[in-house]
Amino acid sequence: MGVKFVNLLDITQWKLTPYQILVLGFAGLILSGTLLLMLPIAAVAGTGLPFIDALFTATSAVCVTGLVVVDTGTYFSLFGQLVIISLIQAGGLGIMAMSTLMAILIGKKINLRQRLVMQEALNQFTIAGVVRLTQYIIKVTLLIEFIGGTILAIRWYQDFGLKGIYFGYWHAISSFCNAGFDLLGSVNGKFSSATGYVDDIAINVVLSLLIILGGIGFTVIADVWTNRRVDRLSLHSKVVLLTTVVLIVFGSIVIFSLEYNNLTTLGGLSGQGKLLASCFQSVTARTAGFNTVDLSKFTDATLFFMVLLMFIGASPTSTGGGIKTSTVGVLAAAIWALTRGRQDAELFKRRIPQSIIYKAFSVMLLSAVLVIFVTMMLSITENQPFINLLFETTSAFGTVGLTTGITPTLTVSGKIWIIITMFAGRVGPVTLVLALALKSRKGNLQYPEGKLLIG
Repeated sequence: MGVKFVNLLDITQWKLTPYQILVLGFAGLILSGTLLLMLPIAAVAGTGLPFIDALFTATSAVCVTGLVVVDTGTYFSLFGQLVIISLIQAGGLGIMAMSTLMAILIGKKINLRQRLVMQEALNQFTIAGVVRLTQYIIKVTLLIEFIGGTILAIRWYQDFGLKGIYFGYWHAISSFCNAGFDLLGSVNGKFSSATGYVDDIAINVVLSLLIILGGIGFTVIADVWTNRRVDRLSLHSKVVLLTTVVLIVFGSIVIFSLEYNNLTTLGGLSGQGKLLASCFQSVTARTAGFNTVDLSKFTDATLFFMVLLMFIGASPTSTGGGIKTSTVGVLAAAIWALTRGRQDAELFKRRIPQSIIYKAFSVMLLSAVLVIFVTMMLSITENQPFINLLFETTSAFGTVGLTTGITPTLTVSGKIWIIITMFAGRVGPVTLVLALALKSRKGNLQYPEGKLLIG
């Protein structure tokens, strides 16, 4: 086991950019997971998954998405389930975090080049403290998953006995990593997710808190834990926390308003049940993938609104995907500055550098192009309503895992497009483009400035 992780670290000695190393690291982990899930021992029936379905499942697990072509709780054996949760944990923490953990355990030193890759993987401004941050990430992850898993285990022990303990810790990892994989199909029926607990306060609250903590990012958690006062928090933490709260509250209100009567029809829910369902769907749409109601019964207006939430996603250095909350905050500040005729975008009395605004617009544009293109391709290969295809594609890009139920019915072409989208969503469209880009021969050459008419 140690040799494999040493080799993964040694890949940084190759003449590759940090972006290429990250992409290859994720690809290697996905391929390993695919081969394991194809083994007969991984399935209850003893047959193993076909290659394309195993690749789809492994990609979904490593990219902490949650879209599945077979029901996890009923199709996979204990071995298969443990492979999936291991892939989720590795994918949620990140390739370099796992490699760094192994290196620390065997006493291997982290060199400068490896620190540069870690800097890119953690989306940090400098390499200072990246190893310390990685150690912090691992400790915080294990602590939160243990606490959340213990609470869930106690709750599910009442329903399933000793099996409930296994369920508790398994789903705690899946929730904190914002993966959305579940084993509840063995209890409430295939592909049922958490629909059997739509009005269960304990399950809703614990899963939601795990999802939120996993989605706000490790740097924010560290900042809040260290400073413990709003005025002492970094600009990044303030933007992430404010955007997260606004999206959750606003999302809950919109879903509650649009689906109030529908929730009565679907489950005969009380006012409390409707509020829980609305809040949970608002939280989970931001990259988690669990659902407590049948989303295929939602109106097109609600599905489209959830597409917007999924596209935004979680926050940088988190276990979630999407264009990220901080990106939305920067874009909102830039647009606000433009409408007021101001040259500088500002947030919390701080000026936002043009380079960050430029990167935010690049991330949004590349992400939108990817979602639009894949949706268009699915509309050619799949015989499904357009809103369902857009929902599926955005869910894959945002590494969310929510679906209107069309995932198991996808054609081979459709599965391949979703696999590509999940992978691009996890590593980031900008990282993927930079990994594939050829080195420019122009160096620092600058051309004369030109002007264009815009708008």
